[in-house]
Amino acid sequence: MDLLRLVLNELNAGRWSAAHQRVQDEDSPLAAWLHGLLHVQEGDLEDAEYWYGLAERHFRSRGSLAQELQAFEAALQRREATSQEPPSLV
Repeated sequence: MDLLRLVLNELNAGRWSAAHQRVQDEDSPLAAWLHGLLHVQEGDLEDAEYWYGLAERHFRSRGSLAQELQAFEAALQRREATSQEPPSLV
């Protein structure tokens, strides 16, 4: 299972501490966004804004946590679909 999918599952199950620990193992814009979402969930908006910045996302114009999680899920699904495509024969 993809690390970010695992982190998302942990977050959705209410295991924020475990999710927070795991998300630090990946260095990507998606991981930074999810890290920011964890801080929003925890009410730590200052750190959330920092991680949103690393993800190149606009913190102050974000949606609700539910909307952000839905958008993150869609982005993660796109990444998973792209990574499962067979290599080009060209």
